[in-house]
Amino acid sequence: MDLLRFIKEPKSNALDAPETTLQHRDIILRKPFLRKLYVEWYKSFVKIIPQLPEGKLLEIGAGGGFLKDLCPSVITSDILPLSNCDMTFSAENMPFEDNSISAIFMIDVLHHIPDCELFFAEAQRVLIHGGIIFMIEPANTNFSRFIYKNLHHEPFKTDVTEWNFPSSGPLSDANGALPWIIFSRDLPVFQNIFNQLELKKIKLHTPFRYLITGGLSYKSIVPGWSFTFVTWAEYLLFPIYKWFAMFQTITVSKK
Repeated sequence: MDLLRFIKEPKSNALDAPETTLQHRDIILRKPFLRKLYVEWYKSFVKIIPQLPEGKLLEIGAGGGFLKDLCPSVITSDILPLSNCDMTFSAENMPFEDNSISAIFMIDVLHHIPDCELFFAEAQRVLIHGGIIFMIEPANTNFSRFIYKNLHHEPFKTDVTEWNFPSSGPLSDANGALPWIIFSRDLPVFQNIFNQLELKKIKLHTPFRYLITGGLSYKSIVPGWSFTFVTWAEYLLFPIYKWFAMFQTITVSKK
C-alpha cells in the first residue's frame, strides 16, 4: 500500500469535481515527457488549421489541457465550470449557430460523452462544409484492450450495442471502446445516420510513450530529456501498431 501511494499521483477523490480536472492539467504541465507528448498531439491539429475553411475553432473537454497556449484563437470549453476555459456547455447541446465552426478538437473526450449520437448530430449542425472533427481517442488493439480492461479505471466494453451509457458525472462514467465501435465496427451505421459527415482517416499511434509517463494516475518513469530518443524508438515499431497502439487519431469531415 505504501508503494502504491508512492507511485500514484496525488489527486482529489472526487473524479467529477472541477478541481480534479485542474489537477489533471497541473500533472500534464509538470511532467516534462507527458507535456511534450501533448504538445505533439496539439501540433498535429494546429498543422491542419491553414487547410480549413474560415470559421471558429473549438476545443471540447479542454479543461485538463493547454491547447490555447499553442493556438490562442481556439475557443476552449468544458462541461464543468473551469477558470481556464472560455465556455461551459455539454457537447450534446452546443451554443453555436449552424455552419459556424471550422474545427472541433478533442483529446480523450468522445468516450466520455453519454450520448454520442446527440454529439454527432450537433457537430453535423454547427460545422461548416469542409470543417472537421479531430479526435485523439483510445484504440482497440490486442495490447491496448488488455491495458484498458485490466489496468485502467474506465470501462472498455467492446460488445455493447448502443453508443450511449447512463452517466452520473462527466469523468466517472465512460466507455473507452466507443471510438472503435462507432468508426470501425459500426461505421456503416454512422455513415447512414450522419450522411453529411465522412470519416476521412484513422491513424493508430503511441503504443508505449503515454504508458511510461504514468499518464494522469502514476508517476513518470522517464525524464523529459529522453523524449526525442523514445519517440524515435517508438516510431520504429510502426509495423506492429495495429496490434500495440494505445491511441488513434480520428478525423471526420463535413461534406
